[in-house]
Amino acid sequence: MERSSPLLFSPLTIRSVTLPNRVMVSPMAQYSAVGGMVTDWHFAHFAKFAMGGAGLVFTEATKPERRGLGTVGDMGIWSDEHVAPLRRITDFLRAHGSVPAIQLNHAGRKAGTLKPWHGFGPLDRSVPVEGQAHWEVIAPSAVEYLPGWPLPREMTQADIDTVIEAWAAAARRALAAGFDVVEIHGAHGYLIHQFLSPASNRRGDRYGGSLANRMRFALEVTEAVRAAWPDDKPLFFRVSAVDEGGWTLDDTVALARELKTRGVDLVDCSASGIAIRSPTSSRRVSRLGFQVPYAERVRRDAGIATAAVGLILHARQAEAILADGRADLVAIGRELLYDPFWPAHAAQELGADPGFAMMPTQYGWWLDRRVKTGWPPVAEEEEGR
Repeated sequence: MERSSPLLFSPLTIRSVTLPNRVMVSPMAQYSAVGGMVTDWHFAHFAKFAMGGAGLVFTEATKPERRGLGTVGDMGIWSDEHVAPLRRITDFLRAHGSVPAIQLNHAGRKAGTLKPWHGFGPLDRSVPVEGQAHWEVIAPSAVEYLPGWPLPREMTQADIDTVIEAWAAAARRALAAGFDVVEIHGAHGYLIHQFLSPASNRRGDRYGGSLANRMRFALEVTEAVRAAWPDDKPLFFRVSAVDEGGWTLDDTVALARELKTRGVDLVDCSASGIAIRSPTSSRRVSRLGFQVPYAERVRRDAGIATAAVGLILHARQAEAILADGRADLVAIGRELLYDPFWPAHAAQELGADPGFAMMPTQYGWWLDRRVKTGWPPVAEEEEGR
């Protein structure tokens, strides 16, 4: 027997923002920006997720400064000129019932990579990029990401202060651009994760060594963003709950507790990336919901809301994650690229939207009419049975 009101399609209020349902579009890079500016591709890409019924639509990882670019084509928000094109997207998302959200990320030592369809590896730094010189590669320590990648310059205190302020300025621009949720990207081997993980942080000052010291940069970024971001709007933080370099789930729980005291509302629980491309790049990833236990543990032991991500493909699978108290949101990524109307289809499967009200009126009217006129038709071979 189906639930009369599936949790997946129940609203969730965080601070003053109410999500119409618990389906979150996970940030997915499109490598299609020009000078950090979004294009018509981005508008079409994000718009279809609102049309498909997702409650929370994240844009891709967006850079608070140019040297935070991971790949040519990453979105940026390091200047006021980036704001207006983003506003066009957030206005559309909100008009069609979704909450617009942005993830802020700095690549650190992973800066300057080829677009994935051009091959995985560092850019040729002897060739200008978009008519400009290459950006500098910085990191907590002078430790390269992988052999053959640029050796980053170890950040000074002045660098740290500059980057933290860039994150705060990005949050202010995100507000001007119409976003209702900001997420700080502290995962997947990017700059904040580089400070957290002992594999990439070899510092001997107050930002390195002990767990408390390695967490310091993440917490200072969080404090700066929270101060710049309105009190009535939610702040999320993405973590790699475990990595290949010594960061553990116990460390993540400790970090989540500290983040909560600094005004973070939800921890988005992914994994890995400090020494591999992504959590799904390994052939060992073979089971549905393989990262859900991280969200469950953080939710329980840190007492903070979580988002579960990682091979969540089916409506009943997503509903069970929520019903069992393992997470508060389910983040869907590549499955939404395959089926942008996944939320609407899941609502049909769970009996949450029999009249197609989640669909745009221009679509829902036709689909509801199709059902009421006897869809699906009976196959000829079945008529004679």
